[in-house]
Amino acid sequence: MQQTNGNTRDRESPRFDLEGKTVAVLATSGVEQEEILKPLAALRDAGATAHVVSLPGDGDTIRGWRHGEWGEEIPVDRRVDDVSADGYDALVLPGGQMNPDRLRLDDAAVGFVRDFFREHKPVAAICHGPWMLAEAGVLEGRRVTSWPSIRTDLENAGAVWTDEEVVVDSGLVTSRKPDDLAAFNRKLVEEIHEGAHAGQTA
Repeated sequence: MQQTNGNTRDRESPRFDLEGKTVAVLATSGVEQEEILKPLAALRDAGATAHVVSLPGDGDTIRGWRHGEWGEEIPVDRRVDDVSADGYDALVLPGGQMNPDRLRLDDAAVGFVRDFFREHKPVAAICHGPWMLAEAGVLEGRRVTSWPSIRTDLENAGAVWTDEEVVVDSGLVTSRKPDDLAAFNRKLVEEIHEGAHAGQTA
């Protein structure tokens, strides 16, 4: 899918089979709970293997953040310093203000994100998740959306920002907030099904 936008919530979408695909979901404690659990469920329902990839100092679980307080313990599958983009077909970056703020201070996490763009693989980021895209230096000329408070950061990194529930630009999927998750999940599954995108570059 090259470029789409607008309200897709009420449209019927075909089911895309992700059997054989492996997807990394990069997160740490403070991740917005719905923004990690619902994409994980959507990926697994479509047949993908989805790994929660976290920071070296995290334990066996990370804590979600929900309605202004700590939420569920979420199992961690891999550490970011033990994996590479070569081993995955796509990347998901959930939001929550604390989550990407911690991740973007970790060089291995930032490099992991950048490598998906170098390999032209789909990447999906929601809410504050696109902060990681700015840190990785992959936003020049790309159409995105996000939580409104980070708009200036993304524009300063070269992005073209728009206020829409989901924006797709050559394999890059972005959304604004948990209310957009239905549209976000449909598009991330579709883009992963399509595979590599030539326009997805670092």
